[in-house]
Amino acid sequence: MSPLDPLLEPLAYDFMVRALVTTVIAAIVCAVLSCWLVLVGWSLMGDAVSHAVLPGVVIAYVLGAPFALGAVVFGFLAVGLIGAIRGTSRVKEDAAIGIVFTTLFALGLVLISVTPSQTDLNHIIFGNILGVSVADLSQIGILGAVAFVILIVKRRDLTLYAFDPTHAHAIGLNPRLLGALLLGLLALTAVVALQVVGVILVVAMLIIPGATAYLLTDRFSRMLVIAPVISVACSIVGIYLSYWLDTAPGGTVVLVQGGAFALVYLFSPGHGLLRRRLGRLRAA
Repeated sequence: MSPLDPLLEPLAYDFMVRALVTTVIAAIVCAVLSCWLVLVGWSLMGDAVSHAVLPGVVIAYVLGAPFALGAVVFGFLAVGLIGAIRGTSRVKEDAAIGIVFTTLFALGLVLISVTPSQTDLNHIIFGNILGVSVADLSQIGILGAVAFVILIVKRRDLTLYAFDPTHAHAIGLNPRLLGALLLGLLALTAVVALQVVGVILVVAMLIIPGATAYLLTDRFSRMLVIAPVISVACSIVGIYLSYWLDTAPGGTVVLVQGGAFALVYLFSPGHGLLRRRLGRLRAA
């Protein structure tokens, strides 16, 4: 038996190859976007939008429209409702986010329960990476490529918006438009990751890679490289572990990402908890 057999065995199955390719695509796009979400402080907003797109995806399925269209529409609807509640009442933003995303998520669950379908729509909630078809892979590849290209092309504008919206406005950029673009990309990326981990765990892929990279470097340009590398590595390890251990692939991928964050949180050279504690002891 070759030492490489455990690595090559899963690749003998077409569904595992498609699962790996799909997971890597989602990991790259989610990780790149996560850098801005962490920088802007939109972790909770990412959670809200990723859950709020569920009814849009279900309605798009019923109408035979692209999932991305329904997701983007309900993503912006969620943001608009959050802004309306915050601006017209005493309710603060965090409470408004909680109200809107849980209500829309519940609407999605109700729509799934009453929608007649020959396919199991629960894969939208929990993910179904092992059931990815060639058509699904093509759609994920196209949506992922669109989101990735826009992020790379607009990276300077989005970075300036994240660091200093006032300065961005002063040099002629439109902060509201850039914020809307980021939200649209968030909804689009959520659709890409739906097939991998489902609506419930999408936020993990949208936050953990950026947060991990943030603890490893002080330069944003390096974050944009470190986050995808960590996310892809964790995704591949997670898919292999799920095959060997017979566990849920999406949950395993997220667990590996969480484990990577824990290691960086403790042992990061610059910002690790143990490193800072050790430095304080030496200083004392």
